[in-house]
Amino acid sequence: MSNRLKNEQSKYLLQHAYNPVDWHPWGEEAFALAKNHNKPLLVSIGYAACHWCHVMERESFEDETVAAFMNANFVCIKVDREEHPDVDHFYMDAVQAIGGSGGWPLNVFVTGDKLPFYGGTYFPPREGYGKPSWMQLLQHIVQLWTERMNDVEGQALQLKKHLQQLNFKGNSKQEIDFTPSQCQSIADNMLLHADKEWGGFGRAPKFPSSMAIIYLLEVHSFWGHEAALQQALLSLDKMAAGGIYDHLGGGFARYSTDTRWLAPHFEKMLYDNALLVSAYSCAYRIKPNENYKQIITQTLAFVQRELCLAEGGYNSALDADSEGVEGKFYTWTWNEWKGFTGKGYEAVTAYFGIVEKGNWEGTNILHTPQTKSAIAMQFGISENELEKQLEDVKIKLFDAREKRERPITDDKCLLSWNALLNIAYLDAAQALEEEAYLKEARKQMEWMLRTYIGAENCLHTYKEGKARIPAKLDDLAYLIKALIKLAESLKEPRYLIEAKRLTVKVLEDFLHEDGTMLYFTGFKQNDIPIRKVDIYDGATPSANAVMAGNLMMLGICFGNTEWIEQSKKMMQSVSGMALQYGTSFACWSAVILHQTLKPKIVICSGVGAAEKSEALLRNHLPHCLVLTLEKEIYDIPILENKYKTGEKVIFVCTEETCLQPESETGIVLQHLVD
Repeated sequence: MSNRLKNEQSKYLLQHAYNPVDWHPWGEEAFALAKNHNKPLLVSIGYAACHWCHVMERESFEDETVAAFMNANFVCIKVDREEHPDVDHFYMDAVQAIGGSGGWPLNVFVTGDKLPFYGGTYFPPREGYGKPSWMQLLQHIVQLWTERMNDVEGQALQLKKHLQQLNFKGNSKQEIDFTPSQCQSIADNMLLHADKEWGGFGRAPKFPSSMAIIYLLEVHSFWGHEAALQQALLSLDKMAAGGIYDHLGGGFARYSTDTRWLAPHFEKMLYDNALLVSAYSCAYRIKPNENYKQIITQTLAFVQRELCLAEGGYNSALDADSEGVEGKFYTWTWNEWKGFTGKGYEAVTAYFGIVEKGNWEGTNILHTPQTKSAIAMQFGISENELEKQLEDVKIKLFDAREKRERPITDDKCLLSWNALLNIAYLDAAQALEEEAYLKEARKQMEWMLRTYIGAENCLHTYKEGKARIPAKLDDLAYLIKALIKLAESLKEPRYLIEAKRLTVKVLEDFLHEDGTMLYFTGFKQNDIPIRKVDIYDGATPSANAVMAGNLMMLGICFGNTEWIEQSKKMMQSVSGMALQYGTSFACWSAVILHQTLKPKIVICSGVGAAEKSEALLRNHLPHCLVLTLEKEIYDIPILENKYKTGEKVIFVCTEETCLQPESETGIVLQHLVD
């Protein structure tokens, strides 16, 4: 028997469509039903690639007895957190307030007014490890609901008040002049939390922290902060050598369960791979390294091969599990390994850290604990011979792996994650001077604009020919940033006009009443009790920080001083927190760094101006937007009167003025870093 989820788009919801639990999708119908029958609601949130979501489904939601109790006493809602990130944010904040931590699956008990009163994450089928069983918890909630309703309502209202107080409001009245020393102090504070041996930040579980790595690279690029550079490169090198990186197929898993990056949580997310491509591209521009180039090309090859749709978009993720076992698609027993490699490949076995007893739960995760030169010396062969052996083995293993049962693909396409990938393509194209990545970025952008963006409404998710659910702030912030970067990379300023149109919409729909920050959801959306203002970097960059950068660049381009002042107001509001908590505000820190360097629009004008643009773009100039003007354009104010027939000149403009035009890129570069 199927339940109400059978007609949903989400892979995650469809995974639960044949549970005996009478699941409802997120919507008003479920809440009305709960009110009519005076029942509490269970809002259970997860995503298709979530390992522990699958575990709890098998243990509890597929159990007939448990399901019968849930159906009799609750109205049960299943939510895909990636379809409804705003719902996830609201209930995650509540659970973290209740218990101090969060994660997925997220199980929250709420009233008919959508207010949470209790919740947690994974609950086992039997009591243990300091947790009640799932059934014990359900029975306790029913008892609370029937015998202590006043306590339930009091807890719900208290939580709502607490979450309203947590919501960020602009609080900085003092104007701060951002300085190089402040930017370096942010880097120093980040380094206090850095793992100096294995890279990254903090202890296990360890996440890639791409935004913090990019910030450290930029600080070094402009002010020679050597410790920042070394930590950034150490992090990138250790991740590339670890099991978090797929040494056969390319691409990164979501995070590592240990400090050495050996044992990942095997799900592969589009956003992680996009952000890491941008991080390795940034590193390659500052410290060209053949290994970084290989990581970039192999990761983009992975997303093209395994996540790309023919029409131009990209799916969200690959599951961690296959055949019901986490990581089975990616790991190798000793006998499997020997069967595929045979004799004569002892050096390859050592290079990939393969051992008879296994390096993880009795199986082996490919990683590279030693360099090629060290392995070649150890086995008395040349590096060229080792390289040949590695390629032979990798081809055999990849072909064998392709015959295994594959992890499930989460086949929804999110605008926000697709926009991050578009930015990654453009970062890689500039770093590697690769034309194919520019072509892919153009194709993908045109698909995104056709698919998600209408004259009135912008949408968040797409699957099988249909886009739906209102766009969130991150969808539009990342898309606008991608449009700005595309205008630069493709030398087509027309993309700025669409970026301007969307920025107007963002300010109309998302601006907080106090005029400082932007809500995560638009004003028309009223299906959650509190509209959240999100300022931190999470797994993806802070959408408010990205919009602050967008507003500055577009404000200069279109002569809009209100947008420039809005950007500065946003930066001022978080500056103190960025200085103190750099790893959580890495994207803000980068925007502040760019403001410290005085954001600049560079206009290469005249026939053949593209060559001068190319010369400038070979330099790492994240605080600049380089535009190419090969004909007169009137609807972008900063470009007006900049085209001179028969002349090749370069203009450098700030928010205040445009300098006298120059003809030599070397002189212009001096202006850009002054």
